[in-house]
Amino acid sequence: MCKLFIDADPDLWRSATHSLRIDGMVTSVRMENYFWRLLEEIAQRDGMNTAQMITRLYHESIDAGHDLGNFTSFLRVCALRYQALQLSGDIPANVAVPIGELDAQQILSRESTLHKDVLNKKHVH
Repeated sequence: MCKLFIDADPDLWRSATHSLRIDGMVTSVRMENYFWRLLEEIAQRDGMNTAQMITRLYHESIDAGHDLGNFTSFLRVCALRYQALQLSGDIPANVAVPIGELDAQQILSRESTLHKDVLNKKHVH
């Protein structure tokens, strides 16, 4: 099992710092290259570069009332959710399909229903 992870390209877990400007303030974000690659793929799907997409995520999160005290963790979770939603089929594997064209509310509703079903099964046993 471990060989799949240990013998992977070490560049995947090397960290890189990217600087970007959000609302006129320069911000540095340090994450592993694997996360940067995923975020780049997400951005490209909707015709943005990574900095543009991160800025948009930041603004939309603030507008939704989220506390982004650990913005880097938020970005890592976004990357992992992207992969999980691809595995579930909610985000097509075809990167030519923009994420912005997907029915987010329908995906979130289906996801919420699945979580409730899992919780109910745990309480039944």
